[in-house]
Amino acid sequence: MSELYDAITAAGLVMSEEDKEIVAMVHDFVMKEVRPTAADYDKSGELNWDAYNKAFEMGLICADLPAEYGGQGLSAVTGAWIREELMYGDAGFGLTCGTNNLGIKPVLLFGTEEQKKWAVETLVSDKPGRDPRWPKKRSGFGAFALTEPDAGSDAGACKTTATKSEDGSEYVLNGRKCFITNACYADFFTVIASVDRSMGYKGLTMFLVDAHLPGISIGKHEDKMGIRQSATCDVLFEDVHIPASALIGKEGEGFKYAMKTLEQGRAGVGSGCVGIMRAAMEVAAKYAQERVTMGKPIYKNQLISAKLADMQIAIETSRAIGMKVAALIDAGDPLAGKLGPIAKCFCSDQLQKVVTEAVQILGGYGYMRDYPVEKLMRDAKIFQIFEGTNEIQRVVIGGNVIKEYKI
Repeated sequence: MSELYDAITAAGLVMSEEDKEIVAMVHDFVMKEVRPTAADYDKSGELNWDAYNKAFEMGLICADLPAEYGGQGLSAVTGAWIREELMYGDAGFGLTCGTNNLGIKPVLLFGTEEQKKWAVETLVSDKPGRDPRWPKKRSGFGAFALTEPDAGSDAGACKTTATKSEDGSEYVLNGRKCFITNACYADFFTVIASVDRSMGYKGLTMFLVDAHLPGISIGKHEDKMGIRQSATCDVLFEDVHIPASALIGKEGEGFKYAMKTLEQGRAGVGSGCVGIMRAAMEVAAKYAQERVTMGKPIYKNQLISAKLADMQIAIETSRAIGMKVAALIDAGDPLAGKLGPIAKCFCSDQLQKVVTEAVQILGGYGYMRDYPVEKLMRDAKIFQIFEGTNEIQRVVIGGNVIKEYKI
C-alpha cells in the first residue's frame, strides 16, 4: 500500500508534506499581496510589481529551473501546485510569473550548456533598475516568440527570417512577432525564424536572442479583455545581428522544438484553469448561502445545488488530468505529449463552464464589476485560445487516435 500511496503522491493527486507547506506559503502570499488589489490592476492593465518582486524573492518565478544552473529544481508537479495558487490569486499575475517557463523551456530542452547557464542566470538574477523602462523590475524575463500576424495556428507561414552570413559567423533577423507574453519586459527571446521560407515548416529554426540587441523594438501593447496584469506585445526585429552561437539545436528543427515546448507547458495550463475555477467556486458558493429568495438561501434550490456540484466535479477532474501530465513530464514519459493536448482542451473547456455557471448563480450581480466573477469570466476565455487553440488541439488529438487504431 505504501508504494501505491507514493505513486499517487508523485502524480500530484495527493500532496506531499513538502507540497503542502509550499502551497500554504503561496496561498498566504496571494491572499495578502495579490487578491486585495487584483480588481484595481485589472482596471489599470498594469502589473503589480511589488507583488511580483516578492514572488521572485520567494522563488516562485520559474520554480522548476534546474538546480545545477542556479534554479530551485522543483518538480513539474510542485510547479503545477504553485501555478494553481497564483492563478487563484489573479490570472494575469499568475501568467506573468509562469510564462518565463515558456521562454526558457526550449533552451533547457535543446540548448547548449552555455545557453542554459546564461538563460537561467538571466532569470534568477536580481538586478534592480536593469531596464530603465521598468524601474521596479527586479528580475530577468524570458519570452517565447513564435506567433505572427499571419502565422498563428499555421506556424509554417512564419515570415520572420534568419539570414546566415557568408562566413557562417552570424545570422541577421528580420520580422515581426505578435501576441508575445512578457515581451516588453524580456531580457531574452526564444525566436522562431525561417532560414529558408521555401521549405515551410522544415525551414523553421530557433534562436536564443538577447532582447537588448540593436534592432529589437517593442511594438503595440495589446489592450486585452482579460488577464490584464499580463503584458502582451508585438516584437520587431530589424536587421538584428546575432552570433551563430545563438542557434538552438539544429537548423530546420525549430518547429519540432516549439511543439515540444508547448507540450511541456500544457500541465501549467491545466493547473492555471483549476486556480481560476476555484476562485469562481468560492464566490458562487458563498453567494448561494447569503442570497435568500422565496424565504430560503438559493443553494437549497435543487438547480443551484446541481450547478455547484458540477462546478466541483470540473475542478477535481481537471486537477487530476493536469497533475497526471505534470507527473508524466517529471518521469520523462512520452505519453505526456499525447495527454497534454487532451488536458489543455478539457481543462480550458471546463473552465468556461465553471465561470459561466458562477455568473449565472449570481444572476444580475454576476454581470457587474462589483463582483469578481465578471472578471474571472473575462480572464478565462484566453485559455481556449493561447498555447494552441482548442480547435488545433482537437486536430492533434484526432490524429493521435487514428495513429493508435490505424487499420
